[in-house]
Amino acid sequence: MRFKGSSTYVATDDLMLAVNAAITLERPLLVKGEPGTGKTKLAEEVATALGLPLLEWHIKSTTKAQQGLYEYDAVSRLRDSQLGDPRVQDIANYIVRGTLWQAFTSDTPVVLLIDEVDKADIEFPNDLLRELDRMEFYVYETRELVRAKHRPIVFITSNNEKELPDAFLRRCFFHYIRFPDKETMERIVAVHFPGIKKALLREALEVFFEIRDVPGLKKKPSTSELLDWLKLLLAEDLPPEALRSKERKHLIPPLHGALLKNEQDVHLFERLVFMARQSR
Repeated sequence: MRFKGSSTYVATDDLMLAVNAAITLERPLLVKGEPGTGKTKLAEEVATALGLPLLEWHIKSTTKAQQGLYEYDAVSRLRDSQLGDPRVQDIANYIVRGTLWQAFTSDTPVVLLIDEVDKADIEFPNDLLRELDRMEFYVYETRELVRAKHRPIVFITSNNEKELPDAFLRRCFFHYIRFPDKETMERIVAVHFPGIKKALLREALEVFFEIRDVPGLKKKPSTSELLDWLKLLLAEDLPPEALRSKERKHLIPPLHGALLKNEQDVHLFERLVFMARQSR
């Protein structure tokens, strides 16, 4: 199985190499990059391109590694015992299979996404080392060993909120998705808005990268936010010249709420644009 990109996802050559290297090595692909650069979307597109099912495990701050394997629903069993339900005699009725269990027991290979692994406790990645290495785990309640029928293609995403343990990193193939340059961004936009006028796209990209280059921004706009902004510009049928008004009260581009997400960044951008115009 080799990933060669898709018509709905612009994958650079180095990204395709990373995906195929992870598949060949049978190791998880750890993907990092700015939020909004398509890390989560990558797993979806690989699954579609290879014709495989996709299983997603979205990690929260309260997520424990055990939940990916299974959970024992003791509360339901206690309730059923009070109601005299005969199901309580078999503890297996109260074992809730997690995403990893589903991936291991699938009759066909699957793509498994473990999304935003850095949100969880620092011990979370280490707690999955054995299972991801051996592709098996033991269910103590039922004394059952669950082995993977097929090794899943594992994607693990991180936004760098926490450092990941070295032991975990050794078991992964790593790829950092660099923020797209203008040429790559044009290809991405063309996938989503194939009929967009070149003049509007050129002006919009100039404004977008100008905003990203502003020093001191708390949050730089991402690819997904650019796509949202373009969608709004097209919906309002704004001409390219509307993106750069010469009036003092319109220093900031229209519909900027899709790009700038807090008042400090809005004020900073307005101030810098005003200073730049005053110096001309």
